[in-house]
Amino acid sequence: MIRGLFVALGFLTRVPVPPGVFDDTRATHQSLAWYSTVGGVIGVVLWLLAQLLHAWPPLLSAAVILIVWIGITGALHLDGLADSADAWIGGIGSRERTLEIMKDPRCGPAGVVALVAVLLLKFAALASTPAGGGMALLLAPVLARAVLTLAFVTTPYARAQGLGSALRDAPRGACWLGMAAAALLALFLGWRGLVALAAVLVLFILWRRACMHRLGGFTGDTCGALAEMTEAVVLVALVVTA
Repeated sequence: MIRGLFVALGFLTRVPVPPGVFDDTRATHQSLAWYSTVGGVIGVVLWLLAQLLHAWPPLLSAAVILIVWIGITGALHLDGLADSADAWIGGIGSRERTLEIMKDPRCGPAGVVALVAVLLLKFAALASTPAGGGMALLLAPVLARAVLTLAFVTTPYARAQGLGSALRDAPRGACWLGMAAAALLALFLGWRGLVALAAVLVLFILWRRACMHRLGGFTGDTCGALAEMTEAVVLVALVVTA
């Protein structure tokens, strides 16, 4: 199982892992169950950074935390957000056209706007978070990765080949256990955590409905968009309920 953690860590972050783990098919299948844990690793790093920067001006601290956040993940999900935004606008009315645009490495106006909007929202939320970041910096990446696991176990993959096809045989019991742990972390915050969790579930339902209607399933890019939107929603929910 530990090799599955390495696969998840190597895929979702830029943390170096033994390259051989990606050749292990069983470890790849098991990696989905570790997504919430990887979110916790990201969250702990961000929380520790926030403690170091607690005496800095809020805007500067928020900017540094956000840049490190992007660096840890290698902008993986931001790329998916941009591709999804371009495809959703440019591919209206056509499943094939939507999937085709997602494969285009170029970023169009819709993608740029989506990136700016989400990053601005996250920056404003971070700048509005009490000094030290609190639990927001831990909960946001955890729920964002847990909801990716939820997507894989409840929604069909839209392409014949790709990331989703490699995770079809993920152990469902372990995946649900990881998601339950993420939900318990949210409930640890009391009613504020419950609000954040409810907001994430509403977002997931809307995302899934849109993906099923347009594509008949999801893609890696739409998962990236889901992760970014989930992080933003969690941060905003915790700030407005503070």
